[in-house]
Amino acid sequence: MIEHLATIERDAQGTSRVHQLDARVKIIVTFAAIITMVAMPYSTAVYPLALCWFVLFAVWWSLSGLSPRVVLWRYLMTLPFGLFIIVFQIFFKNPYYEVFTPIVTFPLGITIYAQSVEFAIILALKFTACIIWVILLSSTTPMEDLLQGARRLGFPSVMALSLGMMIRYLFVFAEMYADINNALAVRHFNAFSRNLPYRYRLEVLAYTIGTMFLRSYEQGERTYTAMLCRGYGKDAYEHLEKKTLTGRDYGLMASMIMVFIATAAGVFLFWA
Repeated sequence: MIEHLATIERDAQGTSRVHQLDARVKIIVTFAAIITMVAMPYSTAVYPLALCWFVLFAVWWSLSGLSPRVVLWRYLMTLPFGLFIIVFQIFFKNPYYEVFTPIVTFPLGITIYAQSVEFAIILALKFTACIIWVILLSSTTPMEDLLQGARRLGFPSVMALSLGMMIRYLFVFAEMYADINNALAVRHFNAFSRNLPYRYRLEVLAYTIGTMFLRSYEQGERTYTAMLCRGYGKDAYEHLEKKTLTGRDYGLMASMIMVFIATAAGVFLFWA
C-alpha cells in the first residue's frame, strides 16, 4: 500500500476544474459533507442520505477527470481501518435499539442480531459516505496546497509544519521500502514461501525491519539538517502569501453547504 503514495500526488497534479479550485474550498466542502453525515442519527434515514452523498460525489469525481478505478482502489486501501469496527458491531447489542431479534446463534453464547446487522450497515454507509470525500480531497489537491490551504483557514503553523515534514518523509520511506523489497525479490526471498524454513524467514524479516529502522533514523537526521540549511524552520507556514478567494469560490462553498444541510434536514424530517 505504501508504494502507491506517489500515485496519489501524481493524480493531484491534474488540470481539471476540480483540481484548479482553491484548496480551502475543497477542505470546507469536505468537512461540510462529513459533519452533516455524522450529525445524522443512526437510523434508516442514513440510506437515502448516503445515496444523495454518493450522487454528489459522483458529479464531483466525474468533473475531476479521474478514473473510477482510482477511487475504488483507494477506498479498498482505507477499508481495513473501518471494516474491523464495522464487522464487530453485529455481535453486540447496540443501545440505539430496544428489541433485538436473533438471526444466528454460535457456541459460547455468541449471537448475531438483526438490529446489530442493520446498525453495522448504517455505520458502513456513514464511513463510506465520509471517506469518499476525503479521497476526492486528497486526489485533487497536492499535499503542499493542502497544508497551505489549511494554514490559511487557521490551522496552527506548528501542526502544519509537523504534517508537512511527515508527508515529505513518507515518500522517502516509500522509496526505501521499495528498494529493500526489490532487493529481497531479486534474491528470491518470499516471506510466505513454505519452501524456506520458518525460522529463516523470521530472521530475514527481523534483519530487514532493523535495517529499515536504522536507515529511517539516518535519513531523518539528513533530512532535518538539509531543511535547516534551506531556512525551513518552525515559522515556515507562519507567513504565507495572501490569497483571496473569488466570488465563484464563495458561491460554490455556500451552495454546497446549503445543499448538504438542506438534504440532511429534509431526509431527517420526512424519512425519520
